[in-house]
Amino acid sequence: MATLRFQALKEALNREIKTVEFPSTSCSEYFAINVFDKKKMQKYLSKDVFHKLINAIEQGANLDRKIADQIATGMKSWALERGATHYTHWFHPLTDSTAEKHDSFLELTLNEEVFESFDGSKLVQQEPDASSLPTGGIRNTFEARGYTAWDPSSPAFIVNKTLCIPTIFISYTGEALDYKTPLLRSLSVLDKYASEVSRYFDADVKKVITTLGWEQEYFLIDEALYNARPDLVLTGRTLLGHASAKDQQLQDHYFGSIPQRVEAFMQEAEIESYKLGIPLKTRHNEVAPNQFECASIFQEANLAVDQNLLAMEILRRVARKHKLRIIYHEKPFKGINGSAKHSNWSLATDTGVNLLKPGKNPKSNLQFLTFLVNTMKAVYDYSDLLRASIVSAGNEYRLGANEAPPAIISVFLGSKLSKILDDIEKRIPADAMTPNEKTEIKLDIGRIPEILLDNTDRNRTSPFAFTGNRFEFRAVGSSGNSAASMIVLNTAVANQLKIFIEEVEKIRKKGFKKDEAILKVLRKTITASKPVVFEGNGYSNDWVNEAKKRGLTNIKSVQEALKAYLDKKSIELFENHGVLTKKELIARYEVKIEKYKKQLQIESRVLGDIVLNHIVPTIIQYQNLLIENVKGLKEIFNKDEFEVLADARIDIIRDISLSVSTIKLKSEQMRLARKKANNLTNCESIVIAYAKEVKPFFEQIREYIDSLERIVDNELWPLPKYREILFTI
Repeated sequence: MATLRFQALKEALNREIKTVEFPSTSCSEYFAINVFDKKKMQKYLSKDVFHKLINAIEQGANLDRKIADQIATGMKSWALERGATHYTHWFHPLTDSTAEKHDSFLELTLNEEVFESFDGSKLVQQEPDASSLPTGGIRNTFEARGYTAWDPSSPAFIVNKTLCIPTIFISYTGEALDYKTPLLRSLSVLDKYASEVSRYFDADVKKVITTLGWEQEYFLIDEALYNARPDLVLTGRTLLGHASAKDQQLQDHYFGSIPQRVEAFMQEAEIESYKLGIPLKTRHNEVAPNQFECASIFQEANLAVDQNLLAMEILRRVARKHKLRIIYHEKPFKGINGSAKHSNWSLATDTGVNLLKPGKNPKSNLQFLTFLVNTMKAVYDYSDLLRASIVSAGNEYRLGANEAPPAIISVFLGSKLSKILDDIEKRIPADAMTPNEKTEIKLDIGRIPEILLDNTDRNRTSPFAFTGNRFEFRAVGSSGNSAASMIVLNTAVANQLKIFIEEVEKIRKKGFKKDEAILKVLRKTITASKPVVFEGNGYSNDWVNEAKKRGLTNIKSVQEALKAYLDKKSIELFENHGVLTKKELIARYEVKIEKYKKQLQIESRVLGDIVLNHIVPTIIQYQNLLIENVKGLKEIFNKDEFEVLADARIDIIRDISLSVSTIKLKSEQMRLARKKANNLTNCESIVIAYAKEVKPFFEQIREYIDSLERIVDNELWPLPKYREILFTI
């Protein structure tokens, strides 16, 4: 195995940098060339059909079969001209990845005449097998039928000669089996109430769009070193490995010069992304060695989620062309920073106003404060549900560590903005406001943009931070589907805006003017949501104690955090707004808890295999060399000299023997604990057993092996080491 390690290292060190072929035109010339966007629609559809499709996209209007047929014909013509040979419904099952089943355009008549066919029925709906995808008990294995249905709001695109049509995925009985269905529902309900609130300030607002700007972090390592690590290949993270003497402590990687090989990979990935209309804007080195990030320009949230999943696949595919492997696991390497998918969330009206950006006058700033404060309250009321939406086996290793937000959900506003809210809370009277009070409040609110200038610094320890014109949800894991957290956030904010409207109207009925009523409700909402606002260091123990006093939860384990999906409060939230039914929520809980169990199960099996088939034989081989060395010393030196010279070697042999015995014992105990857990009948009991009885062995075994890595002959050690994996690109 050591030979394999050195072969991999040699191969990695001798890589040639792949030459990137740049298009002959500027990126604006080929941007979205493989997307059936509005420009293509106008070209390939009749004027009437085009307008009806745009109406369906923007207003949610239904399309009849005749229109669908015409759209399919135009889409097929465009796809064939672009060289497409197949089509697929592209959807987001509950795997955190994407799914697709390709069908050829090819058709054959009874006379064996060949032609290409694609009609409205194939565009609008298909029937993939639902039995082998996660359903959380909604469908039995023998009940395979499920449906994919076209989502016109996300444009079709071509990847590798296949026309991909974004779709929702539902069961035969109508339940959502994906992320897109509830995401679209949550966007719709948020639009409804956000538009209603916006019309307090601008009667012309007809629609509010939820926007998302994602930042995707990832690690890159050479494929030869990756393939020589079974743990990376099978689990996405290193289950063993002693820390490199140098890693991120000098802070020299962050924003440093991008390695030439990595830059070539990034350039090609960007070209492919631009062709698919993904507006990648930023690329840079992240904090940890071999860790990088790309970020996209803000898009409508549904489209942004689709583009993020598509970008992840593009990065993965292009990395392989450059003999690299991309790692999305939230914590692939112990002791250095993990990876996130920072989700920057905001709201925009169809009149072009960012509702989370301060304006230039008291009216626009009152609107800004309205959406800011109601978002705070929504996060406070449903913090446990937000946490449940982002926990996973991978994120469990990251959340609460010093490079990630804590498991305590809090909101950062910045001291200046917090003071403004404090002032509003203190100065809004219970009765009618005097003209002087109104003037003072208007003056203070009018100064918000000036006050906030350069005073909304990012708090990297906050899970949910206001950053000037948006909220940044930093706790989202790098490998997951960001739709999960967006569904919760959208629905929670919609619910809070509904409550806000009801309370404002109740006060207005008492004779108060609109602005006074809004300010009074804001005052009440600020007071109610204060416990969730925190400006300090989220990593500190003081915050843990303070959060407990405030009544904020600090749930670190996945199995406990996921229970928020089953809470009566959560069920009522989703059912009241038609986003998810109780049955669908229970299914999501079952899927997530089952996935967590399986990931721990896989990690345990892989660890046991590596320990017994790779590490222990190597250690024994090294121990035998030491024993032979001691025997040789005994033959050469007299008794007194031998005792002096062999003493250290004998101690090492003794320590190795004890370590091997302990490693083998703990590996067997882990296997038995796993077997015992697998014999339990209740899924939740199995998960708890894995978390409490199996998982603790991971670190116990690792501690011994990582210590042995430091003393075993480097030439013998079978697995690529951290210093090799993280510093060889």
